Formats: sequence, C-alpha cells, structure tokens
Amino acid sequence: MRRILLKLSGEALAGEKKQGFDEETVLGVARQIKQIVDEGIETSIVIGGGNFWRGRSSEAIDRTKADQIGMLATVMNCIYVSEIVRSLGIRTKVMTPFQVGAFTELFSKDSAVSALREGTVVFFAGGTGHPYFSTDTGVVLRAVEMEADEILLAKAVDGVYDSDPRVNPDAKKFREISIGEVVARGLQVVDGAASVLALENRIPMLVFALDGENSIVNAARGVIDGTRVTV
Repeated sequence: MRRILLKLSGEALAGEKKQGFDEETVLGVARQIKQIVDEGIETSIVIGGGNFWRGRSSEAIDRTKADQIGMLATVMNCIYVSEIVRSLGIRTKVMTPFQVGAFTELFSKDSAVSALREGTVVFFAGGTGHPYFSTDTGVVLRAVEMEADEILLAKAVDGVYDSDPRVNPDAKKFREISIGEVVARGLQVVDGAASVLALENRIPMLVFALDGENSIVNAARGVIDGTRVTV
C-alpha cells in the first residue's frame, strides 16, 4: 500500500483503564506507526473519542452540543498521540475542520497531501466538524479526499461478523465480504452513511483487532487475521 488511513478507537488508547490515556498502550501503537512510516507508507490517522465522551449515550443535553463535545474529545486524543509519535522522531500534523486556536491546523486537502508525501503523519481530528455525523463518516470522508489506497480499522473485535460476537457465541466471522454486501445486510463495520460513502467511492477496508501482535504493521503490509472488505 502506498497511502493508508488508520482508524483507532479512543477506548483502545485507555488500555485496561477504560478512560483517559494509557501511555504504554499508546507508545506501543506509536512504535508501529513509526515502523510503517519508515517503510515508506504515507499514513493518516483518525481517532475516536470514546475514552472521554460518547455523546449518543447522553440524554440530558442537546444532541448538537453532545456531538461537539465528542469532536473536542477526538482533538485531545489526536494531539496526545501525535506528540507520542513525534517523540519517536516522526513529523506529525493535527488538522481539524474548525479553528482550535494554535493547537491544530485548519484542514486543507492540499496541505494534508503535501505533508503525507513528505513523510509526515497527519491526524484528522474533529470528525466532519458537524453534528449528527459519526467519526466513521469522518474516516471515510478523509480517506476519499486523501485518495487513500485502503482504510485500516483497528478495533476491539477481530473482524466483521454476521452478528455481535460479544452477544452471540455462534456469530460467524467473514474472512472477506464486499462493501455492497455490508450495506445490504446492514452490518456495522462502520455506520450506514460511512458504508454508503465507501461503496460509492470504492474504498476497501481491512478490519482487525488492535491488540494483536504488530497488528497495525501487519495490516499495512496486507496481512491480517480479520476481515477484508472489498469494493
């Protein structure tokens, strides 16, 4: 692969603490990111905000405000992981679709592509910048804009199943499935809007468990014990 977009869950950054950051966990992820960048793979990253906030679980406040808090959670995550990656000698850039003072840069496709070509890891924080759109939609949107070869989805679950394996012990795991079938079956690889966007723009995905040994490096090399979502 020449250019990838890696999606990390916010919960994964928290390790066993479930909230906030676990530095050893993040450092392990950062070392893998460094390895794939050193191999010449242009890498951009989106991180969820679930280790700080899940707006859809709150019924006490307006949905728009809840989603805005979630966007800011992703900004915090991207700044933190960016600095851990930077400490390993890799150039990084954090971009958002809205102004965050001097903390981030305003998103520009030209600037992001130029940075990727120079070997800089670009973090896309803040989702789409709009409420009612999940981080999943932001992932696929940025992958399309960056003309990424593939989306790497590092999850807590080790692939795509026909039902939730945490609930159904007989759930069937797909080794390969088309994005069209994902949409038709309503499988939650990414949310519905993101799935349709991936289908329309023919963006393949690799879904795998983050906690596997060298999982990110292996996925960037096209080797996974998960699910290939084809176009």
